[in-house]
Amino acid sequence: MTGIAQYEFLVALIAIILVLEAFAHAWHLPQAAVLIVGGSALALVPGMPQIEPDPELVLAIFLPPLLMSGAFRTVWRDFRDNMAGILLLAVGAVGFTTLIVGLAVHYVLPSMPWAVCFAIGAVVSPPDAVAADAVLARVRLPSRIIALLQGESLLNDAAGLVLLRFAIAAALTGTFSLTQALEQFSILSVGGVVLGYALGQGGRIVVRRLPESRHAIAATVLITAIAYVGAERLHFSGVLATVTAGLTLGWHQHRDFSATLRVRAFAFWDVLVFIMESLLFILIGLSLRGVINHVTSVEDALHTLLLPAATVVAATVVARFIWVFASDIVLRVMQAIGLRHHSAPSFAAATVMGWAGMRGVVTLLAALSLPETLPGRDVALVSAFGIIVASVLVQGSTLGALIRWLRLDSAEEARAQREAEAHAWVSMADAQYAAIARMGAEHPRLMEQYRYRAMMAAEARDAPDASRTHEIAHFAALLAAISAGRGTILHLHRAGRIPDTVLREMEYELDLQQMVAEARLAEPG
Repeated sequence: MTGIAQYEFLVALIAIILVLEAFAHAWHLPQAAVLIVGGSALALVPGMPQIEPDPELVLAIFLPPLLMSGAFRTVWRDFRDNMAGILLLAVGAVGFTTLIVGLAVHYVLPSMPWAVCFAIGAVVSPPDAVAADAVLARVRLPSRIIALLQGESLLNDAAGLVLLRFAIAAALTGTFSLTQALEQFSILSVGGVVLGYALGQGGRIVVRRLPESRHAIAATVLITAIAYVGAERLHFSGVLATVTAGLTLGWHQHRDFSATLRVRAFAFWDVLVFIMESLLFILIGLSLRGVINHVTSVEDALHTLLLPAATVVAATVVARFIWVFASDIVLRVMQAIGLRHHSAPSFAAATVMGWAGMRGVVTLLAALSLPETLPGRDVALVSAFGIIVASVLVQGSTLGALIRWLRLDSAEEARAQREAEAHAWVSMADAQYAAIARMGAEHPRLMEQYRYRAMMAAEARDAPDASRTHEIAHFAALLAAISAGRGTILHLHRAGRIPDTVLREMEYELDLQQMVAEARLAEPG
């Protein structure tokens, strides 16, 4: 396609996305599933151009912003407290799935080289951050399970892509060194984390010093790109660098970001992530034509592609359940002998985590990145498409029902959150009143505010200079109250007395109040 044709195709895709999203919303269907089905239907339309994306380019464009957004919104305390469980899923489960799938592929295709079998396992091993977020946004789960699944989705791409790199190298060269692989993995991981933390701290300085919110928002986009591309250029993990930078900025945003910047940044990133996620799910559906082109006949499809692909899908799901429940047993033993303070997840929680391993675009791009000369590439492509469709359509669509059936809907936690929020509002109101009282300013109650505004409007008309002086004093007092309230709820959050969701809700209201006050103070006159 020409450049203008590509642009027109992109515009058409966005229009189709809006229609499909509206359809999914109206019929209460999972958006990700509807987009994949819609993309698959488009792929079968005669004359529809075949989409053959450059895997590295798509990863570099789409993955960093999605990881940054997810990491920025991640609750650092929950991430830190559940680090052991997150690593068991993000690294352990990915490695175990690669092993089990590799064994399964070699069982049904004995002539397939072992390295290629494990490469196919690495392709399908990491659950996808985009697919996970799309499903988790529609269900209500205890915060600890959400922390484990979101933390896993942020880190497992790094493990999966590294394993894939090693497997491809072994398949092409015929040699593999475990010592060298562990050494390279350590360098990739540590280098990515260090670089990401440095960029996150540097980004804090840049954001604080930029004069306008639009400049700071542009800086966050730039930091995201530099973290991923820079790390990859230095042969570090771009995934870990981006996630670490996002976690650093997210933890310090309450002090470093102004009210205007925070509100506008969240709005910008929400729209950006929505468009990117939707395009990726459509891309998965559109890849169906490329998969079909690799099928030469029905017999060939059944024996050399569909049977191995079905085996891969089954092995992937079973391997995750085995790992999750085995890890659950290990954590319970560690708790029993005093090596672990946090309780292990319940049977219901382990079941949900086992069923929540949706695959997405990273799996597809990993399959497309396999060299054309690699034996078994067709099997990898069909398997990748199969596990994505099966996990999003089946697992993603039934996860909510499974949670309700297991009665894992976090009702008790929601009640505790409401109580914490009520106490936080009282503490914030007390702090705001004390801040105004110290300034010697008492302002009308809610029912008197309308009369007060009318009086101010009359004064502004009759004596604009005097009215402006009073207005400045009023909004200065309001800003002092907002600052005191913000400090109080941030202290409660850092002390672990209110969850991150309560902090964000209360902070959002304060941000809106502060934006109005600062805008009125900035008016000339």
